[in-house]
Amino acid sequence: MPLFDGKDKSRYATFTRRTLMMGGGVAGVFLVLAGRLYQLQIENGDEYRTEAEANRVSQRVIFPPRGRILDRFGNELATNRRNYRVVIVPEQATDGVQSAIDAVGRIIELTPRQREKVLHDIAQNKKFAQIPIAENLSWDEFARLNLHLPYLPGVQPDVGTTRAYPYGAEMSHLLGYVAPPTQADQEKDSDPLLAQPGFHIGKRGIEKAYDVQMRGKAGASRVEVNAYGRVIRELSTLPGQAGEDVYLTIDCQLQRFAEERLAAESAACIVMDVETGDVLALASTPGFDPNLFNVGISNDQWKALTTDDRKPLLNKAVGGVYPPGSTFKTAMALAAVDNGLEDLQVNCTGSMTLGNHVFHCWKWKTGGHGHVDLHKAVQQSCDIFFYEVARRLGIDKMAAAAKALGLGAETGIEIPGELSGFIPTSAWKLARYGVPWQVGDSLSAGIGQGYVLATPLQLCVQAARIAGGKAVVPRVVHDVGAARQPRVPPAALPFSQKALDMVRSGMDAVANVPGGTAYAWRITQPGYEMAGKTGTAQVRVITKAERESGLRSEASLPWDLRENGLYIAFAPVSQPRYACACIVEHNAAPHIQVQAARDILLFAQQRNLLQTPTGYPVHAAQAAGPKRT
Repeated sequence: MPLFDGKDKSRYATFTRRTLMMGGGVAGVFLVLAGRLYQLQIENGDEYRTEAEANRVSQRVIFPPRGRILDRFGNELATNRRNYRVVIVPEQATDGVQSAIDAVGRIIELTPRQREKVLHDIAQNKKFAQIPIAENLSWDEFARLNLHLPYLPGVQPDVGTTRAYPYGAEMSHLLGYVAPPTQADQEKDSDPLLAQPGFHIGKRGIEKAYDVQMRGKAGASRVEVNAYGRVIRELSTLPGQAGEDVYLTIDCQLQRFAEERLAAESAACIVMDVETGDVLALASTPGFDPNLFNVGISNDQWKALTTDDRKPLLNKAVGGVYPPGSTFKTAMALAAVDNGLEDLQVNCTGSMTLGNHVFHCWKWKTGGHGHVDLHKAVQQSCDIFFYEVARRLGIDKMAAAAKALGLGAETGIEIPGELSGFIPTSAWKLARYGVPWQVGDSLSAGIGQGYVLATPLQLCVQAARIAGGKAVVPRVVHDVGAARQPRVPPAALPFSQKALDMVRSGMDAVANVPGGTAYAWRITQPGYEMAGKTGTAQVRVITKAERESGLRSEASLPWDLRENGLYIAFAPVSQPRYACACIVEHNAAPHIQVQAARDILLFAQQRNLLQTPTGYPVHAAQAAGPKRT
């Protein structure tokens, strides 16, 4: 009997086909799965491994410590401190960015401006970038945020560093400040650090001039995080390279004394070493707190700074230009001696007529100074004498002497924003206005008025060159890192020794001989005596009626219409080493600038700043201070 009949054979064949079809289908599915697994694990393995790792590992940029700024003795003027802050990673904010910001705002205070800035920064950066929400938090605020962190997806605490200025406004114009880079900054500088949210660069002063050197190189860290973004452990760290420290020629104590001495005025004061050109103090008042720009300045604070008549944001020492007034007479006296006018004598009656214009001496009310020679003209600041000198010399010889003393051109100091002042010439006026230079123009220029303009720094250079007899160039930085900055040996001045001696003698008489315009405010301590030259510069035209009536005193005028007071000086007279220039804007009280310069020069001498073992400031390698991490 057969094993299968015909019907059974048919059923068996059908079963076998179904089995094969099912097996083939299963095999096909497995092939597809195997292919997909091959694609995921072999072909795209690195990509998905990276994505998986990103869920567990967070890459963070480590901002390098910014280089410090130190004075000539290694005292820190700008340093770094801890910055407790909170940041958001947009792609990890599973409940939405706005929701995360609102949640943070319920824990710490966030102003509308802060919220707007966070949203702006998020829109301008990649989704995985860390965007600061709030910085410079107190420890209590930082602790509260950490406590609520499990309920703040995408939000991360962070401890970094931020710039700190321990002396606040006292060093503001010298040091400048740091702030976030603008779009224009990023377009000019290819450093990727500038694109990182929360990174700051130098904006003014030394911070700006040496920003690249102090910036350093960025580092990176890899940290393991949980589902809430909380850091579990640090996997690896590539430390950044700290920026270079910058060492100044400034003496911190002298700088602070100068700022405090002038704090009530709109003023500037500079002190220089007459032999080397090292700037020992460079003060401009009023100042501003540079810490405000670092932590965030409010609209009200910014408005107060920009609308103040005394211009606290202007570095008057290098960026303010003023008629030098009678301080310019020292340049005139040098030119007079070397052009054969050393024996000139003039009878000052209080006025001088040129055509239909009357030029007055400051002592016009009492009938003038009488018979005056060069020595007495410098001592008593006789305008009529220097009108006559100007008439005889002409503007081009006057300009040559002024430029030799450093006027009319930038000094090259390392602080940004320096202006050049202005010394006119006959060719300049013809080219500028299409008319020849006039004798009356020379008379006005001869007493430091008219077209003549100078910065306080230039006036200090003028005093230093007269005192030391060399064309010293001011500098404010002596070391960057461990590298001493080169010093150019000063050239010789184009004046005779006789001219320099006569002008120094006249400046000595200004402060130390009765009748001198600064005698009442001289330094009385033996061995510390100063020589100087006073100056007063008008900022308006005095009418004939005002001059004849004499009814309106400077104190009765609005502040911005009062005269500027200037003074240049050097000390000690016997062996000059310190030069000083001081200007007080619109001062109603007499000779505030002379009294301030006297006190500042005496303080500098008593500190004996320049008596170091090598005669130079402390080298970077010798500077005291803790190591930075």
